[in-house]
Amino acid sequence: MNKSLFFGKNVVVQGISGSQGAFHTKAMVQAGTHIVAGTSLSKAGQVIDGIPIFATLKDIQNQYIIDTCLVFVPAPHAKGAIVEAIEAKVPLIVCITEGIPVHDMLYIKKLIKNSDSTLIGPNSPGVLLPGVHRLGIIPEFMGLPGAPAGAKSGATGGASATGNVGIVSRSGTLTYEAMAGLSEKGIGQKYVIGIGGDPIRGTGFIDCLELFQNDPDVDKIVIIGEIGGTDEIAAADYIKQHVTKPIYGYIAGHHAPAGVQLGHAGAILGSNEESAQAKTAALQAAGVITAKSIVELIARIAQN
Repeated sequence: MNKSLFFGKNVVVQGISGSQGAFHTKAMVQAGTHIVAGTSLSKAGQVIDGIPIFATLKDIQNQYIIDTCLVFVPAPHAKGAIVEAIEAKVPLIVCITEGIPVHDMLYIKKLIKNSDSTLIGPNSPGVLLPGVHRLGIIPEFMGLPGAPAGAKSGATGGASATGNVGIVSRSGTLTYEAMAGLSEKGIGQKYVIGIGGDPIRGTGFIDCLELFQNDPDVDKIVIIGEIGGTDEIAAADYIKQHVTKPIYGYIAGHHAPAGVQLGHAGAILGSNEESAQAKTAALQAAGVITAKSIVELIARIAQN
């Protein structure tokens, strides 16, 4: 995954006229996101907060190059919105929508595999690049712009920061906790990426780990996982073979009962391999510094 994906200038919001789309569009603009247009079949031709609304992405592409699409379309229609963005060859698609049917995501997963697009989500809080822009619903005030490699503390021009962390997480709430905890300690972040909690999604842990490892600005990596599935086990194998930077991890759900869904669709404890204990052990074996809580995780990062 190329880091340029996250720095595209022109952003479009699919579902801009809905309550969530309208609310978060305004917040993103205030955070510095360059939103050029939105889509809504029922509101095409209108303007919301100075942002023009079109019926389709093709209509927008007659005037703009679209770098990023943010999907706030309700779950029953989200498949169509994502497929439209893939067919329009939008480089980055960030899907905030939760509750998309599994069979819809199976179709999208197959379609996007050989496409020109990268999908983050669904059921994702999005991406935050502190000091740059917000792509989704992650509160920008919780973040702290990091100091690029070789820069002195405070060189970003904002609050004084040391370091430049890349965060990847399955949990929206824990993403916010980790980001806020680092900021409070004066530890900056370059990427905060919520990959989403659904069992079938686009971008995964390994994609983000590769991004962080190859970006010279990132000096530390944080991975936050949960019970359910085996993505964290695969991530541990990847870390063991490819990641040389300091990496810290936390798996939520150490006391989760088997067979019970916790939080969202992907957080269901099935086999022992899907438990927090097994995933934590795999990360430790790969050289990851682990913790039993976000508070402990932040303390360990601050110590090094």
